Amino acid sequence: MKPRISVLTLGVIDLERSLSFYRDGLGLPTEGIIGREFEHGAVAFFDLSGGLKLAIWSQDDLAHDTGLSRHAVCSTAVSIGHNVLRREDVDEIMEKARCAGAKIVKAPQDTFYGGYAGYFTDPDGHLWEVVWNPQMLPAD
Repeated sequence: MKPRISVLTLGVIDLERSLSFYRDGLGLPTEGIIGREFEHGAVAFFDLSGGLKLAIWSQDDLAHDTGLSRHAVCSTAVSIGHNVLRREDVDEIMEKARCAGAKIVKAPQDTFYGGYAGYFTDPDGHLWEVVWNPQMLPAD
């Protein structure tokens, strides 16, 4: 297995609500929901940097596809990190997320490693960290 991830899929309760959160609220680019013509196939993809895609798919459909039982999201099982170029970007993105309907879990603050970060959860409880880390600045 090569060390890369090409798609990160989040199981969501309400596909339309999550589409609105990520597209309209956070401004992530997408063609919207595709695959509606297939039973259990409706999904939306968002283009991220480096060719990575974020997908949102109904939890019921993901459970159906995998054969696993549906469980509530555990916000502390995984966090998704969004590194930014400037410290002030953290505050701007956290406010944008709050206005879009995110729950602010931890307001931005200085970190023990010399950075600045905050946490929010999306409408389904998926945990995001918005972080400015001077040792790990994004290429763009």
